[in-house]
Amino acid sequence: MHPVAVAGAAAGRLAHYVVSGVVGGAVLRGAAKAAPRAKPAARKALVGSLASGIVAGRWLGSAAEEARLKAGDMLAEARSSLGEEAPPPSAVDIEGHEHDHEH
Repeated sequence: MHPVAVAGAAAGRLAHYVVSGVVGGAVLRGAAKAAPRAKPAARKALVGSLASGIVAGRWLGSAAEEARLKAGDMLAEARSSLGEEAPPPSAVDIEGHEHDHEH
């Protein structure tokens, strides 16, 4: 599976959890306005759902990063099996580096 597809799937899941949390928060807010005695319980449920969303977001980010790294390793191995040299893992273009200072 292509790394972009994996990242897109993870982003889609993260967006789903965010939207679910926002909708859940709106429902709980409406319920809290309708029944003032239920407000502490609604607040506790909202805080719990937000905490779950944070945990899910962290897990998805970790899973996406792991998938990206594994895909990069497999791509480098495939290039190596073809006799090509894999480029260094860098987000910075090092070719055409023409200004004067030492690195």
